[in-house]
Amino acid sequence: QIQDLTFLIKSYCLTELYLNNNDLTDISGALKHLSALQILLLHNNQLKKLSKTVKELKGMISLQTLNLFHNPLAQDLDYRLYVIHFLPSVQLLDRKPVTQRERESALHLYNHKRSRVVQSIAFGKRVNTPLGTAVGSIRYTQPSRRLMMPSDNMHFLCSFCRVPFENPEDAILLRAMTRSLMEFSCIDWNKVPTCQERRLENKAEEPHEKLTVQFR
Repeated sequence: QIQDLTFLIKSYCLTELYLNNNDLTDISGALKHLSALQILLLHNNQLKKLSKTVKELKGMISLQTLNLFHNPLAQDLDYRLYVIHFLPSVQLLDRKPVTQRERESALHLYNHKRSRVVQSIAFGKRVNTPLGTAVGSIRYTQPSRRLMMPSDNMHFLCSFCRVPFENPEDAILLRAMTRSLMEFSCIDWNKVPTCQERRLENKAEEPHEKLTVQFR
C-alpha cells in the first residue's frame, strides 16, 4: 500500500526497483535521480498522467525493463509508442520485447520530420514506401507535395549555395529521386581456369558466371 516514494531520495545506486501492486498516484520528483536503474516495475498502481511519469524516467539511460500496465495511463492513445519513443533504452516494456517496427512507428508518430529524412535518404537499404506516405498513425498522413525547383538554373547548379531550394525538404525529395547507383558483382573464381590450365586444355573458354546486383 505504498503511496509516497520520498524514502528513496538518497538511494542513488539502485539498479532494480519493484514497486508493483501499490497505491502510487504520482512519482514526480521521486525517481529521476536513479540514473543507474535497469529494472523498474510499476504495474498495478494508480498512475494517471503518462507524460509526467515518462518525464520522471527520462534520465534513466540504463533502464531496460519497465512495467506500467494496469495503470490508468496505460489506457492513453498510443501509450506504448509514446513510452518507446521517449525512453529509447527500454527493451522490454510490459513483459513484451520492443521491436524495431515499433521504434520506427514511434519515430514517425512523434518526430515526423526526422522520420521523413531517414525514409528519403535510406542509406544502406532500399525504401519501397513512397515519400509522403505515412507509416504509422493516420493523423500524420500528408498528401504528396509538388517539388518546387529554383527559378534560376545557374543558382541551382552553384555548388556554393547552401540552400538551393526555398524549402529544405525539397532538397531531400530531389536527393531521394536522384540517388547514386551502386553496383556489386561477384564471381566464383574456383570455376575460372588458370593460365596454365587454359594452355593445356587448348579449347574455347566458356563465359564466366557473374552475379551483378544494383542498389539505388
